[in-house]
Amino acid sequence: MPRSKATEPNKSQSIRDHLAANPKAKAKEVVAALGAKGVKVTEGLVYAVKGAMAAKKGRKKRIVQAAKTAASGHESNGIAKQDILALIVDVKALAARAGGYGKLKALLEALEG
Repeated sequence: MPRSKATEPNKSQSIRDHLAANPKAKAKEVVAALGAKGVKVTEGLVYAVKGAMAAKKGRKKRIVQAAKTAASGHESNGIAKQDILALIVDVKALAARAGGYGKLKALLEALEG
């Protein structure tokens, strides 16, 4: 009889939780610690989850840096730093309405051309 997915723990979330509590833990330590809790994970999955966490952190840093750069360049135009963050959120929403960043870019190019 197949097991219900509701009773199985989410392996990736278990890894993220363990890494949040122990950020310097090595992959083998994570596998051992989760194995003791009954969650079977591989070192490869631990590395994949750690990489995804690092990539997400890197994206956030790039967005903040871009916002700071844009804010410093646009203060002379009367746009405050807080408004830049709101503008970024608005552009993201507009891209979602347009069907993605590629389509939004195509729309902008059509307006310019």
